[in-house]
Amino acid sequence: MKLVTFTDSTSKPRTGWLTDDATGVVDMHRISDGALPADMLSFIDDHERYMALIQENNWQAMAATHLMANVVLLAPLPNPRSFRDYISFEQHLKNASSKFGHQVAPEWYEMPIFYFTNHQAIYGPGQDIPRPVRETRMDYELEMGCIIGKAGKNIPADQADAYIFGYTIFNDFTARAIQGKEMKCNLGPAKGKDFANVIGPYIVTKDELEPTRDETGRFNVQMTSRINGQPICNGNFNTIHYTFGQMMERASENNVMLYPGDIIGSGTVGWGSLIETNFDAHRPLEPGDVIELEIDGLGILKNQII
Repeated sequence: MKLVTFTDSTSKPRTGWLTDDATGVVDMHRISDGALPADMLSFIDDHERYMALIQENNWQAMAATHLMANVVLLAPLPNPRSFRDYISFEQHLKNASSKFGHQVAPEWYEMPIFYFTNHQAIYGPGQDIPRPVRETRMDYELEMGCIIGKAGKNIPADQADAYIFGYTIFNDFTARAIQGKEMKCNLGPAKGKDFANVIGPYIVTKDELEPTRDETGRFNVQMTSRINGQPICNGNFNTIHYTFGQMMERASENNVMLYPGDIIGSGTVGWGSLIETNFDAHRPLEPGDVIELEIDGLGILKNQII
């Protein structure tokens, strides 16, 4: 299923799914007479029971309650409980580190590394993204987001799949000039990262990506980016060093609980940001620029800088 949060001219944000032909949206709360919730976090919290109801009543086959032309898609999970972002693609790490004058630390090969980003600065598809005041090197980052579906702690990597609800595209917008100053102080990236985390256009339930797994267990899906229609990155998720299972194992160590509605970012695919070429591939982002991120099976996430 492709699950969405949406609005129209007459209602508050609602939750539903795309029809098979993607021409319409089904409002899950309306078609179930209230048996299914109206918001995504509530759905994820008890998704196993809700999915059983959908299957029992054949609700997934219901006709659209709204045509796509009459709705606006919002961030599919506008209120995640937390948001950890990893740096799990070796190529990106090598590229970006060199531009900041760093070397890849040997410890990176020992464990997945993450930071907590701002789970209250969530944007969705089509939303305008304000450039931070006085920022001169604004960047995008092409990532996949993993949405946790079940609470757990001390989760072994080989059992982590049972705790995953689904996946989405994640654009980790970054203020590189601010970040560069902050990280010289051995802390951060803080304000270089906290202003815009964009997810969408929908959440794909984990079963839909399963056919794309390769022999290593990684998803063999293309990841591409465009700025104002110009191709920038053409990568593949299967180049990732650490799997989501390994990331979840690390995050849940020492009795730390992961909760439904937490998001884990994969980190940026190699060449999936402008810092990796020191902005030679494209100048820093400016108001008016349109950024499109596309991942096979997860759609296209499009935003404009203002």
